[in-house]
Amino acid sequence: MSEEQNETTSKESLIVTSKVKAYIKSKGFMTSGDAIEGLNEEIYRLIDRACERTSSNKRTTVRSTDF
Repeated sequence: MSEEQNETTSKESLIVTSKVKAYIKSKGFMTSGDAIEGLNEEIYRLIDRACERTSSNKRTTVRSTDF
């Protein structure tokens, strides 16, 4: 297993899986086994970028505009 994959599997889920699956189903689609993990990774990336922007603006509070 690569270091990136190991890091991925060690991250705590930031989403409510059942709610995501229900939303996808309401749109007429099915959810693959790896979709939730991929979404969770994307959320981590969004948060990381928002924190970087917050820091570059010399703030400690992440705002909606940072996303």
